[in-house]
Amino acid sequence: MAKKQEAEKELHAKTAELHGEETTTVKEKESIESEADSLSIEDIKSKTLVTPSGDFDWDADEKGFGSYSSEERTRLEEMYAGTFNSISKGEIITGIVVSINNKDVVLNIGFKSDGMVSLSEFRDTPDLKVGDQVDVFVESQEDINGQLVLSRKRAKTQKSWELINEALENDTIINGFVKSRTKGGLIVDIMGVEAFLPGSQIDIKPIRDYDIYVGKTMEFKVVKINHEFKNVVVSHKVLIEDDLENQKTEIVAKLEKGQVLEGTVKNITDFGVFIDLGGVDGLLHITDISWGRIEHPKEVLSLDQKINVVVLDFDDEKKRIALGLKQLTPHPWESLDTTIEVGSKVKGKIVTVADYGAFLEITPGVEGLIHVSEMSWSQNLRNPQEFLKVGDEIEAQVLTLDRDERKMSLGIKQLTPDPWQNIAERYPVGSKHKAVVKNMTNFGVFVEIEEGIDGLIHISDLSWSKKVNHPNEFTKIGEQLDVVVLELDEENRKLSLGHKQLEENPWDTFETIFTLDSIHEGTVLKVSDKGAIVALPYGVEGFSPSKHSIKEDGKPLKVDEHAEFKIIEFSKDAKRIVISHSRIWEDARAEARSAEVSQKKNDQKATLSAVKKVKESVERSTLGDLGVLAQLKEQMEGAENKARKAKKTEEGAE
Repeated sequence: MAKKQEAEKELHAKTAELHGEETTTVKEKESIESEADSLSIEDIKSKTLVTPSGDFDWDADEKGFGSYSSEERTRLEEMYAGTFNSISKGEIITGIVVSINNKDVVLNIGFKSDGMVSLSEFRDTPDLKVGDQVDVFVESQEDINGQLVLSRKRAKTQKSWELINEALENDTIINGFVKSRTKGGLIVDIMGVEAFLPGSQIDIKPIRDYDIYVGKTMEFKVVKINHEFKNVVVSHKVLIEDDLENQKTEIVAKLEKGQVLEGTVKNITDFGVFIDLGGVDGLLHITDISWGRIEHPKEVLSLDQKINVVVLDFDDEKKRIALGLKQLTPHPWESLDTTIEVGSKVKGKIVTVADYGAFLEITPGVEGLIHVSEMSWSQNLRNPQEFLKVGDEIEAQVLTLDRDERKMSLGIKQLTPDPWQNIAERYPVGSKHKAVVKNMTNFGVFVEIEEGIDGLIHISDLSWSKKVNHPNEFTKIGEQLDVVVLELDEENRKLSLGHKQLEENPWDTFETIFTLDSIHEGTVLKVSDKGAIVALPYGVEGFSPSKHSIKEDGKPLKVDEHAEFKIIEFSKDAKRIVISHSRIWEDARAEARSAEVSQKKNDQKATLSAVKKVKESVERSTLGDLGVLAQLKEQMEGAENKARKAKKTEEGAE
């Protein structure tokens, strides 16, 4: 600025001297210089600031007037031009700090006037001093006060946007300062531009506390820019993933099956544990954690625990690694006590109960199966949970043992005497006992006389009098029944029992009561298309076919209706009684018709006898009586003919 002012003064002085211009007063000179500071040279030329004595020719020097040589004139023009920069609105330029006061920072940007920037825009540079260079944004060349308007904040923001866009376009890394926490993530300051860091993009592992990142300077990659709303989304996770991907490639390339590595427990799930091997994760399945059974991995391992694992398998392409922990120790079967053999008794804990049996753990990793058939001497297989539950500590006997295949079958019923030994002495045929119903089928009831002794009551041996379609009509599970031994097969462990045999066969008595054509009262229990089931006396039931269940009024019998029934069929062996209600009133009608016909026949016989007597009397009469007799004969013959016609009519009707 000083050089510029000196050049202008020298130029004016020379020009005035050339034209013989009189020296102006001091006051006029100051007025001209003051206004000249706020105007450009072209403005000064176009306006008349002062009125010199005489006409002043501004272009006199160009016409060859003046005492300047061409070289000197060129030097002065260059000196003047070097003191003035051409700037435009919206441009970012570099300025030098001229002075600093309580409110503003004054900057020289090489323009005709200095610019001022609010001191608040330099809060991030507390060490600012005179002579420092600062980038500023030209808001306006002049405000209403003629002052050059500059902004450091907008310069920083615009440069930041250019840097952010370049970072997205070139996929480069930028630094940012985490200002604060917000809903779902963090706010990051990237050189004055606020960007959003979602919680899912902070790290590859779930973040529980976002506040630990506030106040930190971190590296990011720009993943999205919304130019309309000036929104920027950044990610720190992608940088970690890129590093991990490179580490994975290196680690997987060096992997070998059987290799032992140190890792850290990163995550625990129901099915296994994820182990961090230093940049790549491997899965330790629950079945490969321990030789023994465990319900959940957390029973053995905990988060952030460091353990040694062995590589079981891996996939180069998918970078999946299967790890094992139990494989670092010998298999328990290899150290199983050599004294254990078939017939030995072993102790252990029940670890699993299934429908088919239970597994007994003798030592961790060594288990034997107790099949449900080996839990009880009973032939009626039941649910294993009726005998055992997980956690039970019991003793069992070794039934089979295969050390090579690592299999063992066990039994617990063998620890108690076989109840079928000498069973004929305790349960001879014909002996009576009490039993408990355990199960039912369509053909009968399975009962238990004692633990291990089961028997079958066939459906036909439940009742003498009732027709049982299914055992559940007669009894129920858990109910106690009196039984009698019908058959015993000790070799095949089969016992046939009966219930009805405890009583005499009532059908022997029924045979004398329900004789053919005898009539009994009954109540209709059930009606179907085929007929009706009728309750007869003494608790027996009879069957009345549909055509035999019709009442005299032509309507069928209904449920709960009382009526008389005639026995038309009785079978003791089949326990079957067939009855008829219709037969009763049909037989009554037949008897009534028969009696009527008999009466008519008797009447006709009497009439014919009377006619015969009259004829005989007529033949013995005299000739004098012939007229009277002839008349009587005609009457008698008419009566006889009438009786014959009536007889023929009745025979035709029959």
